[in-house]
Amino acid sequence: MSEQKPKTSKIGEESHMKPASRRTEIIFEDTKDKDSWDKFVTAHEEANFLQAWDFYEFHRDRGNKIVRRIAKRDGEIIAAYAGVVEAARRGRYLAIAGGPILDWRDSELVETVFKDMRHQGEQENCVFVRVRPQLELSSDSLTLMKQLGLKKAPMYLSVEYAGVLDLSKNEEEIKKGMRQRLRRALRKAEKAGIVVEKSQNPADIHEFYQIQLQTAGRHDFVAFSEDFLTKQFAALAPNEEAVLYTAKLDGEVLAQNFMIFYGNEASYHYGVSSELGTKYSGAPLLHMEAMRDARKRGIKRYSFWGIVDENDTKHRFYGVSQFKRGFGVDELKYTPAHDIILQPGKYALTKSIETVRRKVRHV
Repeated sequence: MSEQKPKTSKIGEESHMKPASRRTEIIFEDTKDKDSWDKFVTAHEEANFLQAWDFYEFHRDRGNKIVRRIAKRDGEIIAAYAGVVEAARRGRYLAIAGGPILDWRDSELVETVFKDMRHQGEQENCVFVRVRPQLELSSDSLTLMKQLGLKKAPMYLSVEYAGVLDLSKNEEEIKKGMRQRLRRALRKAEKAGIVVEKSQNPADIHEFYQIQLQTAGRHDFVAFSEDFLTKQFAALAPNEEAVLYTAKLDGEVLAQNFMIFYGNEASYHYGVSSELGTKYSGAPLLHMEAMRDARKRGIKRYSFWGIVDENDTKHRFYGVSQFKRGFGVDELKYTPAHDIILQPGKYALTKSIETVRRKVRHV
């Protein structure tokens, strides 16, 4: 496992946010400026596609109301957050995953941004605002959520526990850090003549979807719809932010990875494998090729996305988590989702339903 901790936003060792050095008024506004948005977000090492401009174009294309806000001081952007208004039957809520993006040491800024989130939720008649910040889990981060008046959410919002690799290491160093079984699988795949193809054509998601149905059947999870996957890929691929990697043997598909490249992170967003792929593993080759491409882009971090605790052997994703750990990942825990409660009566029902749902789904 890498000795270098993954780069992520944190509050600091002393558990105190620094006071704002200036008292110039902070101004909030909606924005339609994609370039300035992405420039600001990608300048922060902890950020990934969860706050990418195009990711919210995908949500808009699916008919969802989105919120995209920036905060300025002296004309400069100092904070940004994007969210989706989810119209659940038990009550509307504003979901902000991977945000806000800001300097967490600036207490005035943090408090003001969270007040704006509350205001946006109220404007949209939401029962609550759910926030999963791109902030490393610590006692300080949990204390901060409490100080801001948030309550721990009964259900997760995006990945809270990820496996990441430091891409400043070269390929040989990464291979040395892999578990022996995975290195053998990689050599076997190379010797078998498995090839990797790449596509940015949304039409190719049809095949991915079909194989996803097979994968879902084997691993007991609910598959995403073809419309959901296609529109997401179509929103990201035109700006080189999404690539579909396919491992083939003698023209037959073994495995496919839906990768997202944004800012400082390459994210293994979705992966599927065919029946043949359970016999001839092409997945290790897909990851190695994606890592090569990420380095060419100057990306510093490769995220295998969600993993579960190594001792949670009964979790339905334990097996795939062990596969990801086989690459020698660092384990990164984000501050879990917290809620800004706007309508306490209706929120009590939501909390009850989601608590039961999480237990039933074993997530």
